Amino acid sequence: MKKYAVGLMSGTSLDGIDGALVEIEGFGENTKVKLIEFLNEEIPEEVKNEIRQCCTMDKSSSALICSLNYKLGYLFADTVKKVCKKADLDINNLDFVGSHGQTVFHIPKAYDSFTKSTLQIGEPAVIAYETGATVVSNFRTMDMAAGGEGAPLVPYTEYLLYRSDKNRALQNIGGIGNVTVLPKNCSLDQMYAFDTGPGNMIIDEVTRRLKGVSYDKGGEFAARGNVKYILLEGLMKIDYIKKAPPKSTGRELFGSQFVDMLLEKWGNLRAEDLIATVTAFTAKSIAENYRNFVFPKYPIDEVIIGGGGSYNNTLLNMIRGFLPECKVMIQEDIGYSSDAKEAIAFAVLANETLNGDCGNVTGATGAKERVILGNITLGRRRF
Repeated sequence: MKKYAVGLMSGTSLDGIDGALVEIEGFGENTKVKLIEFLNEEIPEEVKNEIRQCCTMDKSSSALICSLNYKLGYLFADTVKKVCKKADLDINNLDFVGSHGQTVFHIPKAYDSFTKSTLQIGEPAVIAYETGATVVSNFRTMDMAAGGEGAPLVPYTEYLLYRSDKNRALQNIGGIGNVTVLPKNCSLDQMYAFDTGPGNMIIDEVTRRLKGVSYDKGGEFAARGNVKYILLEGLMKIDYIKKAPPKSTGRELFGSQFVDMLLEKWGNLRAEDLIATVTAFTAKSIAENYRNFVFPKYPIDEVIIGGGGSYNNTLLNMIRGFLPECKVMIQEDIGYSSDAKEAIAFAVLANETLNGDCGNVTGATGAKERVILGNITLGRRRF
């Protein structure tokens, strides 16, 4: 039976709320998904600033998180309404919503007095009440309860939709970079995934501070700069880059505090040179992770890049330069959408949850077993 669903994704790059309206049928390996409509809703600047504050230990507060949880819930609900309207779909015909939420803190490994944990906000009750549809949210928590890191979660959907007769690396470049390795004709237990390190997060923050715009469109600033290799080699010595999977990261490592330290030491560089260097850091960290943790297992035929980073031509060219042995493409080259990919994934994961099917990949998150992901909030039409 075909159903209508909206997948919502608001990532660490803060480049907007992605809403993908899909038609979905079946579940598990029988899943069939068709993208009907997609939109990206801008997050108001004042809300972006509140998210950034929530992600820093010295500026966050329980009151701020409490308020922002509901504020984002209304923004997410509005995105659902708008994508349905854009597709001319009566929202009363929408069956469910899969909402990843906005990550404000992620602790993949316990340290000091902090236990292993994760927090995504964007109140699902608000989305369910405003849209009338059932909402599946909090996808990361059950995987973490099962001993995993709660991320990355997109790999299961990539297994369903991207397996082929080639060895593929699906590289997402959102705020953080993450890769899913799909050996040719693989089984679920043969695939694995992990966060490679920074994606757009450092590039965007440096660009915002030095150029007064939210991101380096097309990589134009970086293209006019020169990479400072002393700085690049220093960045490549960060422990996370060399750490073996499973591993995941976010703003707690590569957020505003990271850029504070970077600018304190290297702020005398020409803006374009610094942007070029942190762009090269993203590219080289991806390549280094492949050489250490992918190529020894599988010779990769195709690297398929998605996420906002796929539109940064300078970043793409750097990745090609660091990975000359691979064919580097973007999602559009194989008939998919870089913009909609992750939002579609959370519609698919919500469908798995509602069908009582597991949605994690133990080789990606490190969980002890496969588990059903997410919390279900019934909509006011679904009693």
